[in-house]
Amino acid sequence: MKVLSAIFSVAVSLVGFSAGAQVTVDVALDQKQFLPGESLPVTVHVTNRSGQMIHLGEAGWLSFFVQADDGSVVATKKAIPVNGVFDLDSSEVAIKHLDLEPYFALAHTGKYRVTATVHIRDWNSDVTSSPAHFDVIEGAELWSQTFGVPDPAGPNHPPLVRKYTLVEANYLRDQLRLYVQLNDISDGSIMKVRSLGQMISFSQPEAQLDQASDLHVLCQSGASRFTYAIISPNGNIVRSYIYDYVTTRPRLTEDSQGNISVLGGVRRLDPDELPAVKTPDQLR
Repeated sequence: MKVLSAIFSVAVSLVGFSAGAQVTVDVALDQKQFLPGESLPVTVHVTNRSGQMIHLGEAGWLSFFVQADDGSVVATKKAIPVNGVFDLDSSEVAIKHLDLEPYFALAHTGKYRVTATVHIRDWNSDVTSSPAHFDVIEGAELWSQTFGVPDPAGPNHPPLVRKYTLVEANYLRDQLRLYVQLNDISDGSIMKVRSLGQMISFSQPEAQLDQASDLHVLCQSGASRFTYAIISPNGNIVRSYIYDYVTTRPRLTEDSQGNISVLGGVRRLDPDELPAVKTPDQLR
């Protein structure tokens, strides 16, 4: 049986089945704290120990319930796409990865819990996981800049106005992390939130926009380590590099054509940039 580790795990037996004939559902989160608008990835494990094959994946087979600690139910924004028929044999585990952020209204800070429920149509039975707990936390704004992007409707329409914001937050109260948040100025909604990684408490990140409205961010992430990231106007991280402070401190610079790059420091090579090492047999 395929086994993967999970942060939160519980076995829930189907009513009317013996202890040796079970289907269990586990829901796990990779982290426990999120900013409003940040991706909220969950992993669901469905383990079949019933001794027979079950059929899953039809409409309504997997659902989620998110509730605040005060008992209020978090509203859904749209249906979660989980359809895809498959069979799960006995002693097999089905694994489903999902990002819940686009589907639940988690704009307010607080403590929350999420459960996953699997409906087994053949038995007309539901199996619900134990709740996985998480917090939506508030960050501190460090820097922001509005910018325009072309309207998809065409050049005869005014540009759309968006805003980049750099936000710092204490992850698990002992690790300072840097995020970039993208907002739609027309309605103030959060379009995306992306983590840029750890940052040093006394450092101040550098941020500049280039001619394509890409955001360039350089942040000190260790005693002599700096993280450099480029974020697109859609809120996606285009590239991310690590620079080491060797003889000169890395800093952002702009040339006469408006191109932004890092001056100083030594960039660490990505694994795929390193030359291939041949074995003795390959050298013959």
